[in-house]
Amino acid sequence: MTAEAATRNVQAMEQADLLDLQQRAARKVRLDVTFRDEARSGAVTPELQVIPAGEGEIGSDASEYGHQEHESPRRYVVLERPFALGRFAVTREEWDAFAEATGWEPWDWLVWPRTPRTPIFNIKPASIQQYLEWLSEETGKRYRLPTEAEWEYACRAGTRTPFAFGEVVGCRDVHFNSLFPYEERRQRRKWYLPACFPLSRPLDVGSFQPNLWGLYDMHGNVQEFTSTPWHDDHASLPRDGVYRRDPDNEWVVVKGGSWFDPAVATRSAARRRRNIDEMDTNLGFRVLRELDD
Repeated sequence: MTAEAATRNVQAMEQADLLDLQQRAARKVRLDVTFRDEARSGAVTPELQVIPAGEGEIGSDASEYGHQEHESPRRYVVLERPFALGRFAVTREEWDAFAEATGWEPWDWLVWPRTPRTPIFNIKPASIQQYLEWLSEETGKRYRLPTEAEWEYACRAGTRTPFAFGEVVGCRDVHFNSLFPYEERRQRRKWYLPACFPLSRPLDVGSFQPNLWGLYDMHGNVQEFTSTPWHDDHASLPRDGVYRRDPDNEWVVVKGGSWFDPAVATRSAARRRRNIDEMDTNLGFRVLRELDD
């Protein structure tokens, strides 16, 4: 990886160039842009998208509707190596393969995803780590959770707007709580009718269009765990986006928003803290797979 490639500002590039950058990153590691690792046991594994190395801005400022102080200041991060990110959040079907292989069982009283393609939820980070270790062993590749910087860089796919799709999204673009839309609230309308019927559950993955780099549901559906410990702002964020783990910090960053949240909580910059022992019906994850040279 050259210094030029590692520090390319993707937010100064046109869409065609961003797609070309992704294609070239995949060719360099001898993979298709979209691929899936085979498990030794034949178990189903997550589909992945190659994300190119580069530099980009994360966070937001007060000019963005929905901005929260913990999203500031805007910071540039440099991701020196390409990586592969789950094309979708991990599904119940993919989780069931792990559970069957390892004997993992949920608590009897838990609400559980309805269909094989629904994102897995009600999973604690400790169980997620077990899944990642199993998947790494099955494929011979290193899987982990993305950092907040990796997640937001991939979500933005070269954009600086509140959403990867532009300045505004609606409930036909993103699965959020349609009682609290983005544009109507931004305009401070006193009266409006929801454009979609509110649904109190996640939808199957891939129900909406992907971002430019082929990632689905980065906005909405379920919040997604990252590996980044919670900090109250981005002021001390290292340039590579990686904080050292503080054993006394029991909070981690989750990204993406969910079916339960207002549209502002699904913005690229939006972030929330959740406990490292927490699980919820609106909280899931997607995998990051490190790429070989």
